[in-house]
Amino acid sequence: MLKEKLKILLAEDDLNLGMLLVDYLETEGFDVKLCKDGELAYKAFLSQSFDLCLLDVMMPKMDGFSLAEGIRMKEKKIPVIFITARSLKEDKLKGYDLGADDYITKPFDEEELLWKIKAVIRRIPENIAESKVEISSIGKFTFDFNNQSLTIFGNTKRITEKESDILNYLSRHRNKVIKREEMLKDLWGENDYFFGRSLDVFITKIRKYLKEDPELNIENVFGVGFIFNVPEK
Repeated sequence: MLKEKLKILLAEDDLNLGMLLVDYLETEGFDVKLCKDGELAYKAFLSQSFDLCLLDVMMPKMDGFSLAEGIRMKEKKIPVIFITARSLKEDKLKGYDLGADDYITKPFDEEELLWKIKAVIRRIPENIAESKVEISSIGKFTFDFNNQSLTIFGNTKRITEKESDILNYLSRHRNKVIKREEMLKDLWGENDYFFGRSLDVFITKIRKYLKEDPELNIENVFGVGFIFNVPEK
């Protein structure tokens, strides 16, 4: 059992499953708010404070992905775990692209869900926050971590929270070999295939953002990871 009673928002339209999860998680020491559709869950989120969100993907009125987007617009750091009856790779990649912290496919064992919840809570936010910087120079760019922006020649581009985390990580390890498995563990908590695919998508986006400074290069190191080549001043 957890020592502190953390509050979970559970959005699940299958009320039988929802009630089973409420009973189980409350037995494990959580305070759980169950909502039967996305709209009710979003209203609950706006009116109450939560520590973690468990969101079913397929729900009436508002699906889990749309709900997650709305939640993250209001509170960027809150952990999100998606629950789905589908195991499509595209769904998982979409979830991770939205910033999901984890994903679990129905039917699942309640202990597996509990393990995932505890793993997500343990790694947020200390694993990244310790070395975050507010504003730094990356080549000709100014990187403002808190405002999630890149500025060059007076032009500013907003980037997502996860893109900002990844760019911050690359910048801190600039001009050094970054092992892919270590990067995944530091940023997502585990070295997982779907996290790896999501990382590749983010790296591609960041390369596009940085192309205005041709001296910057995120180099693939085959079988190892990356090197973020940044000219020394």
